[in-house]
Amino acid sequence: MIAFATLILEYLEIFWVFFITNILGYGGGPATIPLVQHEVVDVYSWMTEYEFIEMLAAGNALPGPIATKMAGSIGFSQAHIIGAIVALVATVVPSLVLKIMLMNFLMKHKDSPRVKRMSLYIKPTVAVLLGIIVVQNFIVSFAAMAIWHVVALGVGSYYLLEKRKIHPSLVILIALIYGGGMGVFS
Repeated sequence: MIAFATLILEYLEIFWVFFITNILGYGGGPATIPLVQHEVVDVYSWMTEYEFIEMLAAGNALPGPIATKMAGSIGFSQAHIIGAIVALVATVVPSLVLKIMLMNFLMKHKDSPRVKRMSLYIKPTVAVLLGIIVVQNFIVSFAAMAIWHVVALGVGSYYLLEKRKIHPSLVILIALIYGGGMGVFS
């Protein structure tokens, strides 16, 4: 009976983490990344910061929304298939319910100055949250790799994206191949 109660508590914690982060994650999946990281790393200690960033990097290399990939991965790591399902449901349900409930209201007031101002004020907050994740990823990557790898990937990515106008998915693929090659040769 105690094991069953522990399991239910674990599912409820997984549900709560992804439900609340997706309710508060205004701006879509990328806006939820810092919120999920705080819960998973700092509050519940399900992953270390390095493990979270590794999972995030792997998720970003795959197609599809990052929020659902994070939910599936973290839910599975904590409670296998049922944990992944619980996390995915908790990720999708808030948006689905709010979208259905608020669709008429938003369509009626989409040109309202207040609604536009609200969106305008939230954008800098989302940008700061994403900036913090970028800095944290850089610090963890810098600590885990030699400086010249960080510089080579940074300069190479900038060159390919900005100067050569190569599609970001190809740059990610090149970085994956580079990282895989470094694992083989180290």
